[in-house]
Amino acid sequence: MALSVVVIPVTAFQQNCSLVWDDATMAGALIDPGGEPDRLVAVARDKGVTLEKILLTHGHLDHIGAAGALARDLDVPIEGPHRDEAFWIDQLAQQCRMFGWPETPAPVVPTRWLDAGDTVTVGGIPFDVHHTPGHTPGHIVFVQPEARIAFVGDVLFAGSVGRTDFPRSDPQALIRAIKETLLPLGDDITFVPGHGPASTFEAERRGNPFLR
Repeated sequence: MALSVVVIPVTAFQQNCSLVWDDATMAGALIDPGGEPDRLVAVARDKGVTLEKILLTHGHLDHIGAAGALARDLDVPIEGPHRDEAFWIDQLAQQCRMFGWPETPAPVVPTRWLDAGDTVTVGGIPFDVHHTPGHTPGHIVFVQPEARIAFVGDVLFAGSVGRTDFPRSDPQALIRAIKETLLPLGDDITFVPGHGPASTFEAERRGNPFLR
């Protein structure tokens, strides 16, 4: 098994969209395509990757803004997030107005809602799904245990954690998800956050002031 990853920051929010693919099949997925769909497709094409699906961690605009258009234009499914995230996905137009988005994106309609214990595949590579509410109610995280990598959306950052000042956020649930769901997966796991640089669970367990 060989997993390749390219992180592509998109939009003014500099949201980390991850292009992941199976080197054996060159089948890939985009995790949290928040915007700039033409650029994302161009990067995939440049790498020789055939996009087979879109994976979403949660329903905030900067993580789903290009998902609807990509799913429509590439005829690929959207997998994730958790069903509780319909609360945010159904408000996509309102989110656009709130943040001054230049245009309302294509509707985002998940093909498959995900829950803790589910598995998604990219090519022949499986990813474990973990439900990590707190930042938003239906937030999920994708973990590839053999490659020791996690895609955590806006749950955890290098030196920080996700915001909890949104409707239906829960700061206690967020910290509990990090401490009880993510960190026990192993200090050696590298994670790609929704914004900013990657880090490891060990570095955050030892040094993140929000986890003390």
